[in-house]
Amino acid sequence: MGDPYTEQLARKTAATREALEAVGDGAAVALAVWEDPAASLEQGFRNKAKMVVAGSVEEPTLGILGPLGEGVDLRHCGLHEPGLHAALPVLADHVRQAGLTPYDVPARRGELKHLVVTVSPDGQLMVRWVLRSTEALPRLRKHLPALLDALPVAVASANIQPEHKAVLEGPQELVLTSQETLPMRLGVPGAEAVVLQLRPQSFFQTNTLVATELYATARRWVVGLGPGEVWDLYSGVGGFALHLAGEGRAVTGVEISEEAVRGAQRAAGLADLRAEFVAGDAVAWAQGQAGRPDLLVVNPPRRGLGPDLSRWVEGSGVPHLLYSSCHSGSLARDLAAMPSYAVERVRVLDMFPQTTHHEVLVLLRRR
Repeated sequence: MGDPYTEQLARKTAATREALEAVGDGAAVALAVWEDPAASLEQGFRNKAKMVVAGSVEEPTLGILGPLGEGVDLRHCGLHEPGLHAALPVLADHVRQAGLTPYDVPARRGELKHLVVTVSPDGQLMVRWVLRSTEALPRLRKHLPALLDALPVAVASANIQPEHKAVLEGPQELVLTSQETLPMRLGVPGAEAVVLQLRPQSFFQTNTLVATELYATARRWVVGLGPGEVWDLYSGVGGFALHLAGEGRAVTGVEISEEAVRGAQRAAGLADLRAEFVAGDAVAWAQGQAGRPDLLVVNPPRRGLGPDLSRWVEGSGVPHLLYSSCHSGSLARDLAAMPSYAVERVRVLDMFPQTTHHEVLVLLRRR
């Protein structure tokens, strides 16, 4: 964006305020507690690199495709965390050593389509090769030990995506290491941390610093409410659920991705937390329950809750709702469909600096 970072934060907060005040009782939204926005590092903040592999075996590029389908190398992108910066040149060398032919999009030939690399707060890596077929697997396995000696790779896997279309990955994932989850240790040094367990095909926020602040804010807000039962819809790998578990609370997370659920279950078991995770559609699951929680947590995709779930929430009688949104517009639409809830607290979290995008956490109380 080019503007001073403080101005960027102010603009995102103003845009969120405008969107929420346009819904229902704007004066009540204005009177809610608006906490200071959570700032990000201005560069070096992304914990995940999704790199298109192009060029040749001898000179691979890791980055994006240009207008003619040519590779544009971005391995020195300033948005990536230092651990990714250090890893990408080594991974490019590994492409050469293993003879992994980059996929040529215009010609529709080659094997290696993408490299997806995630770095944990402890500096460990998850490396995923997205391949057109299993043809290159023997070479990948042969040269993997040398890569494990060169980089702190905790999890390595091959994803098979045979189709020629703009889809990052396919459904088949082959884990190549004995370890299947990347521990994501979140917390202030010296304090008790929550360790999430990230599997290859599960989602985690790409800004670890701000994600940590997001979950810490949620936990701080919930402490005063004292809920006995919590439901976390769209729970992912358990970020909210595991941060809210404990202190006698029974927490249930619901997530459509079975891979994410497996990671969340592993994290809860390792930490001995009272949290259950269910693989299923959040709307159908909520509608099928006989009771209701004391606190409902929702972290939907960019499109928001939608009319069906908003309608269920409105009629549920749940006393408190914690809503994490990555789009103020869809958040505002959902709030308009739930007029029984008043906004109590709001915080903007800058998950995506240098863009107009951001995360918003809202605590709502049933009137």
